[in-house]
Amino acid sequence: MSMVEATKAPVEATDPEVVLSIRNIESYYGPIMAIRGVSLEVPQGRIVTVLGANGAGKTTLMKTISGVMDPEKGQIVYEGRNIAGYSPDRVVRAGIVHVPEGREVFPLLTVEENLRMGAYTRSDTDGIRRDQEMVFSYFPILAERRSQVAGTLSGGQQQMLAIGRGLMAKPKLMLLDEPSLGLSPLLVKEIFQIIRRLNREQGVTMMLVEQNAKVALELADYGYVMELGRIVMADTAQRLLQSKDVQEFYLGVQTEETQRGQKRWKQKKTWR
Repeated sequence: MSMVEATKAPVEATDPEVVLSIRNIESYYGPIMAIRGVSLEVPQGRIVTVLGANGAGKTTLMKTISGVMDPEKGQIVYEGRNIAGYSPDRVVRAGIVHVPEGREVFPLLTVEENLRMGAYTRSDTDGIRRDQEMVFSYFPILAERRSQVAGTLSGGQQQMLAIGRGLMAKPKLMLLDEPSLGLSPLLVKEIFQIIRRLNREQGVTMMLVEQNAKVALELADYGYVMELGRIVMADTAQRLLQSKDVQEFYLGVQTEETQRGQKRWKQKKTWR
């Protein structure tokens, strides 16, 4: 049993504008610590992005929040309650939906059947029907292909379906893990424009994990940088875009030193 599994009572109040507060979370794969005392906050109605290279711990963080993994230490405070150790279905019922890396649609089900699977926790038939039409309004290609088997869709269409399926659960907070993965620049732009619209028009708070730092920071309100399982930088997205460290190590912008020929691996980040 997880060390935090029994802690389900309300915890001390947080800022009412903060919907999710991660407090000193540690998660392991066997004996290997994947997340090292991570703390962050997601304000209500905002988009927060978590950046970092492969292996930084971003996906592990998402899995820990959504209940796929149990943290060994720390708290996941959602709407004033510690949900660390909740099962994934209980997390969904609480209002958090995880759109995983790699899309993971049900390949043998149709588009419409996939969307209905997203609403499996709901019993309001009329509301489900309205939300399906809402999803189709944001992703018209899904309406055109509602009877098509999901496994035959393109990568971009499957990503749209994965987001649409998540919306069918009527989430308050949506966790998006690498939505740009494997997509063309044109499709990335389209997907991120729709994410922004969903946030602004539907009021869905977003937590976004991305390797495409420039696109993510241009979309988000706030950002965190993860490295080796810990948070190393945190600021508004605009300030992170202007940070020399972020520009060099995540946006590929050359500094005066690298232009003079100094090896990139010899550069030192200021957070070291």
